[in-house]
Amino acid sequence: MEPVLVAQDINKSFTDPVNFHVLKDINFQVEKGEFVTIMGKSGCGKSTLLYILSTMDRDYTGNLFLEGRKLTGQSPAELSKVQNEHIGFVFQFHFLLPEFTILENVMLPAQKLGRKTTGQIRIDALEKLALLDIADQANKLANRISGGQKQRVAIVRALINDPMIIMGDEPTGNLDSHNADNVFTIFKQLGKERNLSLLIVTHDDDFARKTDRIIRMEDGRILA
Repeated sequence: MEPVLVAQDINKSFTDPVNFHVLKDINFQVEKGEFVTIMGKSGCGKSTLLYILSTMDRDYTGNLFLEGRKLTGQSPAELSKVQNEHIGFVFQFHFLLPEFTILENVMLPAQKLGRKTTGQIRIDALEKLALLDIADQANKLANRISGGQKQRVAIVRALINDPMIIMGDEPTGNLDSHNADNVFTIFKQLGKERNLSLLIVTHDDDFARKTDRIIRMEDGRILA
């Protein structure tokens, strides 16, 4: 089976304020339906790597493939389309728009993609909110719900275009242990039910231990 994501010889350097080789010869792949975590000390390059893998950072050398399609060298417009259509991203901070309702926040990426009518997107968004037991909050403003609920909404927003992989940068970093466990359970369930791949950067040992595989990084390299 074709891996969902393949990284080949990924290198990245920063030049400001000094030259710093942050990622060094990164090679790995993520299989369909696999739940993978990336761990390492602060500054080891794991978040930098994730932003390259998600196509948000395009300044690197090496090659990146999504379901066999080479993404490296594609135009910014094409990469933006790939990102919106095939990659769901969950940040440590949920980045919901406070002046919009929960439903409106979830619908935005699908409206941007433009594959469905507004009515179809609304139905899909409500179904996915129900999947995460938060449909009853759909018409509330985003700043009127709890932190744990906001992260659930952020996960629904990442799911709205039915991506092939969800990536997360410390998605439980601002949550208490109860809500962190809830987020893990949601991710695990989504992976199993939808054969969805997950790639999560985390500092949470308990979270990582329950996933299929841990990629450990140190000083810009993959250890194991």
